[in-house]
Amino acid sequence: MNIAILLDNTARRVPHALAVSTHHSPPAPADDPRAVRWNYHDFARRAAGTASWLLDQPGVMPGERVALAMGNEPGFLQVLFGCWIAGLCVVPMNAKLHAREFAALLADADARLCLASREQHAALRALDGEDSAAGRSVPGDCALWHADAALLDEQAAMPAAPLADVEADDPAWLFYTSGTTGRSKGAMLSHRNLMFMTQAYYADIDRLDTDDTIVHAAPLSHGSGLYALPHIARGSHNLIVDHFSCDAIFEAIALYPNVSFFAAPTMLVRLINDDRTASDPRSLLTQLKTVIYGGAPMYVTDLRRALECFGPRLYQLYGQGESPMTITGLDKRHHAALMAGGTEALPPDRVEALLGSCGYPRTGVQVRILDEDGEPLPAGQIGEVATRSDARMLGYWRQPAASEAALRDGWLLTGDLGSLDEDGLLTLKDRSKDLVISGGSNIYPREVEDVLLEHVDVAEASVLGVPHPEWGEEVVAVIVARRPGLDAEALDQWCLDRIARFKRPKRYVFVDELPKNAYGKVLKTALKQRVASPESPASPAPQQVGGDPSL
Repeated sequence: MNIAILLDNTARRVPHALAVSTHHSPPAPADDPRAVRWNYHDFARRAAGTASWLLDQPGVMPGERVALAMGNEPGFLQVLFGCWIAGLCVVPMNAKLHAREFAALLADADARLCLASREQHAALRALDGEDSAAGRSVPGDCALWHADAALLDEQAAMPAAPLADVEADDPAWLFYTSGTTGRSKGAMLSHRNLMFMTQAYYADIDRLDTDDTIVHAAPLSHGSGLYALPHIARGSHNLIVDHFSCDAIFEAIALYPNVSFFAAPTMLVRLINDDRTASDPRSLLTQLKTVIYGGAPMYVTDLRRALECFGPRLYQLYGQGESPMTITGLDKRHHAALMAGGTEALPPDRVEALLGSCGYPRTGVQVRILDEDGEPLPAGQIGEVATRSDARMLGYWRQPAASEAALRDGWLLTGDLGSLDEDGLLTLKDRSKDLVISGGSNIYPREVEDVLLEHVDVAEASVLGVPHPEWGEEVVAVIVARRPGLDAEALDQWCLDRIARFKRPKRYVFVDELPKNAYGKVLKTALKQRVASPESPASPAPQQVGGDPSL
C-alpha cells in the first residue's frame, strides 16, 4: 500500500481538476514566473517524472531517505509524491533551520539526496569549507541539489516511473523532533500511518471534493503538508502561499469557495486582531469552510474571540509528530455549542470543561492516562497521556532505547501530562518535557542552553518558556555571566550564528546565581515565576532583543 496511490487515483478520476496553484500577496500577474497552476494530470505526471529522476541518481535505491530543505512552494509537493512513487522515504526539514542543523539531520538520517530551495541551498553550500570532523559540513555521501524551476521541469520531462510496490509498514515520512537531551529524534511514519491519518480527516473533520481549497500558509514540512494528503485524495485544490499573512488568507478566501487551512494558534490571533476581521467578519469570511488549529496551547480568552470571529468553522486537534495530527479533537459541533453557551445536549457546566480541553479521542484512536508504573488511571486523575492507533509511529530512527521508552505494548507514551473525564474528554495539564511551543514551533531548552554555554562569558544558563499573549510562549534565557558587561545583543548574535532564528531567546535575564535544590537541579518553576513578573522587586532586570518573537 503506497500512500502515493492517493494522487494516482485522483489523477485518473478527475484529471482536469485544479490540483496545485500559488498565490502571492499582493497578487502576481498571470505571466509571473512564480505562478503555478497544475491540474491533477499535470501534478501526477510531474511527480512520476521526479520519481524517475530520483531513481537515476547514484546510490539511490527504494527505501533510501531523501531530505527536503524546502519552503512553501509547489516543488515540495512534486518532490514529496515523487519520492513516494519511487518507494523512497521523505525527510521533511523545517525551512527555518540553521544550515548546521540541516547538516546534522542529513547525517543522522543517512540521506542520499537533499533537495533545497534557493536560500537553504545557498546556506548549505556555504558549509562546504567548514571542518567536517565537527559535524558541520554536508555529509559527503549526500548529494545536494537546488530544487529550482529548471530542475523541477527537467524532472517532469523524465519518463513516468511506475508506482513502487511497498509494504504498508515501510517508512514514508521521517519527521525529526528534538529530544530533551538536545539530540534530534526521527519519528518513522509508515504508509499505513499516513493512510490512517488521511481517513481520520474524513471521519472527524470534513468531507472534501473538487470544489474545496486548502490554503497552505503553515509550513508544508509540518502539519499543513500532512493535511495536503486528504485533500489530494479527494481532488481538492492546494493553494500555496510562501508565508503566512492576513492579506494572503483574506485574498484566498475571497478568490475561492470552501476554503480550509491549518493554523497554529498564533496565526489565529493575528487574524482575530486584524482590523478587517473586527469590522466585518461575516462578509469577509463567507467562503471560509474550516480552520483547523493546533500545535500549541490555545488560551481560553483567545478561543472565545476566535469563536466570535470565525463562528462554528473551527476544529481543534491534538497530535504529535509520533502520531501525526491524530490523537484527540474538538469538532465543529462542540465549537457551535461553545458559541451558544451550551445546548440541551451540552449543559452550560460542560462548556468551561470543553473550552480548556483538547477534545475527544479521534475515530479509531484509544487514549489512556497512565501512572508512573504504566498502569491506567481512573477518570479525573492526572498522569501521562498514552495513545494507540494505526497513526502511531514505527519508532525512532536508529534510536532503539528511545523507541523502547516511548512505545509500550502498542501504546505511544506522549510525554504530556493530562486527565480524562468520565466522558473521555482530554485536558492537558502540563508537559513532562521542558518543551517550549512558540508560534506553533517546538523549541527545546536544552538545545538552546548548550549553545549559550559555549560562549566563553556564560557561566550558567537556564532557558524557559513563559506565556506570551500572541505566540503562546516566548523563549527567555536566564544567564549567570562570568564577567560584567555581557549583554543581550552579544548573546543574541551568538545564537543567530549557531541555531535557527526562531529558537533563539527573545529576552535575557541576568542574575548572580540560579536557584537550585539540594541536588543541584535548577528550579525552573521558581525562575518562571520571577521572569513572568519582571515588575517584582525580587525579579532580575530583563534585556529584550528583537521585536517579533517569530523572527
